[in-house]
This record gives sequence, structure tokens and C-alpha cells, in this order.
Amino acid sequence: MTTTEVTHTGIGTIRSGFLGGGFMAQAHTRAARAAGAVLAGIASSSPERAAVAAAELGVERAGTIDELLAGGSEVVHVCTPNSTHAPLALRVIEAGKHVICEKPLATSLVDARALASAAREHGVVAAVPFVYRYHPMVREARARVLAGEIGTLLTVDCGYLQDWMLLPSDDDWRATSDEGGPSRAFADIGSHLCDLLEFVAGERIVRLTARTRRAFAERGGRPVQNEDAVAILVETASGAIGTLLVSQMAAGRKNALTLELHGTRESVRFDQERPEELWIGRREGNRQLFRDPQNAHPGVARFSRLPVGHAQGYQDAFNGFVADVYAAIAGEQPDGLPTFDDGVRAAQLTEAVLLAAREERWIEVPV
Repeated sequence: MTTTEVTHTGIGTIRSGFLGGGFMAQAHTRAARAAGAVLAGIASSSPERAAVAAAELGVERAGTIDELLAGGSEVVHVCTPNSTHAPLALRVIEAGKHVICEKPLATSLVDARALASAAREHGVVAAVPFVYRYHPMVREARARVLAGEIGTLLTVDCGYLQDWMLLPSDDDWRATSDEGGPSRAFADIGSHLCDLLEFVAGERIVRLTARTRRAFAERGGRPVQNEDAVAILVETASGAIGTLLVSQMAAGRKNALTLELHGTRESVRFDQERPEELWIGRREGNRQLFRDPQNAHPGVARFSRLPVGHAQGYQDAFNGFVADVYAAIAGEQPDGLPTFDDGVRAAQLTEAVLLAAREERWIEVPV
């Protein structure tokens, strides 16, 4: 039985519940439906909003949070604003249900650690959607690194650039610390970048320093309380050094997540906006490696969910992540599933980045 199948031994078809009815709930419900789950219930900020979301997303029943947690869903997807993640995820765990919680897992490291501990104590599957791990060419890059094909890691050059907050008129709840938390650009997208770097490289960031920038004091008549962009210098456990640029104000960049690793033998580069490709650089010449399960490293083929030549993208990666969570609920152990421990790691790096920027110094990051 593969991890992309829906009905798993011992639990039958999974019944899924959802908290929140916005953009991320769309991705989560599509992925749950692709995995064959029953979309059993949804709760949102109000009964009226829950009813609208249920109709739009094809969920069986709208209700309150209490009703959702008392119902028959085995797993609950938390897709609400950042500041609510920790208390809601804890309620889900204490209700004895498995949980998928959007990142950031919590707006503080203390709360993130408490959630991971609670999940272990209650014996539930608890996952965070670092879904870029589920692009087949990310797995191919990781396999090449782990097989030693790039040699010793020397340097890294990474970035995650968007432009949706470019103008002073651009506004969003994430710009306030009340809902978005103390970090926006890094916690929102930089956490994805660092997770991908450590996942592919197979080693962790041990030291970093950072600078942040807030372009506008106000958005929508409210003070902006977190950063628009952050530049980070990092050192990894093996001594590799690198640069990471994270910005939500890069004109023309919509979702430009790039990861480039330079080894003593070759380099690899993944570009999320061109997810079917992996650039391989060697001194004697470069080449583009395209997704092809027939030629992939062992274990990578399962992430190719469509035939060669039929492009896979973000939703396919999300679908693969949710399928793996549901497989874990069935008792399987999917390779590379991002758990609440990975959410804790993201919170740890977020606090280190903010401290480094605030105190203008290098910060040691425990591994």
C-alpha cells in the first residue's frame, strides 16, 4: 500500500475537520479531497463565515469549534491567523485528534515547544505544512546531496522573494503583531526557506546574523509591527557559509523560492517557480535535470504524482504532504514528513533571526 492511497489499514477513510476558511483552507481542503478524505466539518471566525466556507469548499457541515472538536473527525487542519495557531492546535491535541497546523506553529518558541510536547504526550500525529519538501526535484536534490554527489558543502545561496506587500496601500493582518506575530517576512516565508535548506543539505544552521527592514510605518491606517524583508548570513554545522534574502517587497517576484548549494564536486539549484527542473552545475559544464521517476534516485519516484511532461506544482506538493500525514495516522512512517518538531525548529530560527537583527551580532543556534 502506498502513501498516496487514501484508505489505510485500521482506520478506513479519514474524516477531516478544518479551522479557518481563508486561502490556506482552500489548499488544505483540496489536498484532503485528493487524498480521499471525507471533509466532515469546518469552523471559522463566525457561524456565518463557517457556513459560507463550507459551501465554497465543499465541507459537509459548518459549526463552532466546540462542535468540530466534539465531532467524528480524526484529524483537524488549523488554517487560522498566526496568533491563534498555538491555542487552537492545543485544543485539537487535547481533544485527542491528530493535527495539521499551519506555520508558524506558534509566535513564540516556548509555545511551539509546548505544542510538540503535548502532541507526544497525547500520542497524536502532529504536522506542519513545509510542503516544498514534496516537490520531486527537491527530493532529488536531497538524494544527490546525501549520496555525496556534490561533495563537501562549501556555500549556499538562497532566497524567497514576493511582491504582494510592495505598495504602502498593501495591507494584511500579518503586518500586525497582534495577529501576525513579531515576525512576518521571516516567519511567513523565511521559515520555508530555512526548512528547505536544512532538509536538502542534511545539516543545520549553527550560527547566523541578520538585518531586517520595515519599509512603511503604517499600512491601512495601522502601524506596521514586523519586518518586510530580512537578509541573513548563516554558517552550517559542517562549516559551510551562505546568504539568505527574504522579502515580500521584491517587485515582479510572486513566489520566487530558490535554493542553491555549492559543493566541492558540483552545485545544485532548485527554483520553486520552475519546479520540474533541477540545475546541476559542474566546472566542465552545466545541465538541467528534469523530473522523471524512471531516472530518479531511490525513494524519489513516489513524489511524481503525474506522468512525465505533465507539470506538477504547489498544490501537488501540498497533496503529497497531506497524503503522508494521513499515512502516518494509519501507522506508516513516511520519509521526510515535517512534524511539530520541525515547527519548533522554525520558531527557534525565527527568535535567533530577530535577536541577531535587534542586537546586531552573531547568534549561536543550538542544533
